[in-house]
Amino acid sequence: MWSNLALSVFPSREKTEKNVLFIIADDLRPSLGCYGDTLAKSPNIDQLASKSQTFLNAFAQQAVCAPSRTSLLTSRRPDTTRVYDFGSYWRVQSGNYTTLPQYFKSNGYLTMSVGKVFHPGIASNHTDDYPYSWSIPAYHPTSFIFEKKKMCKGEDGKLHANLLCAVNVTEQPGGILPDMESTDEAVRLLKTRVSDDTPFFLAVGFHKPHIPFRIPQEYLSLYPIDNMTLALDPDVPILLPPVAYNPWTDVRKREDVQKLNISFPYGPIPKDFQLRIRQHYYAAVSYMDSQVGRLLSALDELGLANNTVVVFTSDHGWSLGEHGEWAKYSNFDVATRVPLIFYVPNVHYAKWPTFRVYLPFLNSPHTRWTKMCFLCSVLLWSGGAMYRGRQPAFSQYPRPADTPQENSDLPDLKDIKVMGYSVRCWYYRYTLWLGFNPKTFQVGIQASHLPGKHENSLSLFCSAVCLGLRIRLH
Repeated sequence: MWSNLALSVFPSREKTEKNVLFIIADDLRPSLGCYGDTLAKSPNIDQLASKSQTFLNAFAQQAVCAPSRTSLLTSRRPDTTRVYDFGSYWRVQSGNYTTLPQYFKSNGYLTMSVGKVFHPGIASNHTDDYPYSWSIPAYHPTSFIFEKKKMCKGEDGKLHANLLCAVNVTEQPGGILPDMESTDEAVRLLKTRVSDDTPFFLAVGFHKPHIPFRIPQEYLSLYPIDNMTLALDPDVPILLPPVAYNPWTDVRKREDVQKLNISFPYGPIPKDFQLRIRQHYYAAVSYMDSQVGRLLSALDELGLANNTVVVFTSDHGWSLGEHGEWAKYSNFDVATRVPLIFYVPNVHYAKWPTFRVYLPFLNSPHTRWTKMCFLCSVLLWSGGAMYRGRQPAFSQYPRPADTPQENSDLPDLKDIKVMGYSVRCWYYRYTLWLGFNPKTFQVGIQASHLPGKHENSLSLFCSAVCLGLRIRLH
């Protein structure tokens, strides 16, 4: 146990407020051992989960980075933040909403950001929402500038911008990768807090397993290609409404995928390459897990673990061939479901199968911090976790048209014509695609965007699902 180790090496500091270490991964579905994935090698996150409250049914509000992170960190759904793309900043677009780190900061915490926490760029005002959310400017690893460049050595000996990009780290610029660099900075910041009694909120955002899979090559050995299998449901469903399909254009743009000459939008990836994608994704998860392990070990060794709440989550999931889809950009479970783990020192959890709490945004400076650190973070995942038989989880996704387009995965706000709203209860997921006006942000309730040839079968299915939802939600 981290707390026992810390107590045996360093004396405990008596403090009312708990520190908070908030860790968020990028594009991580619950492909972790602690979530029952027998293939995944994630010992550090599994160890954290073994003494934590692990939420088995937590969902993102929109399966793409900027809208999801804005929703999580402001405790408001995309229809409130009006952030559906990468080109909108919520404080300008909708309202001057207080964020999770801003709330801690306003109550005396030193708040710090390392790596990808807010989505960088316009979505966070090119400052990661500094100085509102953070006490000091947010840190980004300098090596990240190479992520989209030609860094992957191909069979021809030349460098390419590939999807599959396992590398010899010593041959990379600076001999380092972004998540390694972020961990180094986070550990450095933790060391500065050892002799300071000011409580801190440290958010660390890891870039992996986001594509490209530019990871240390040794992690591939954890997943021999002969042990990899295809998705259980690898084919595009016959009755899938075209509007629901994401054509994974960001994957298609990588050089190694372009060489496969896959037809747009439904053309399947060759099976042997599918296996390699899945291998690299899992290897990227294990690489990210190792960085989490470094971070948690430092927390232990510095004597901070016994007074620090640890939260681990992801911004959304990632399809690995299910329904013939790859990447995120949809309302399916594989794209919206995320891991959510809370560790609070000296708190023992009953192992509920899943858990959901919802309360208004907390604004009392006198809230007991030990409980607030636990509850506030949960509640800010606005509507994203569910309790069996009770509250559902909600997600949504925008589309530019009823059929797959080049910009279907990530349409700009001005191009959004359809919005898919998805409700997930314990047994069912029900998604309805409706007309959307990007100028007024209004939804056409009567304007269903389901194709006519499927209307009868889908209406029967939806009636059955809605009946099940009504029975189980009341």
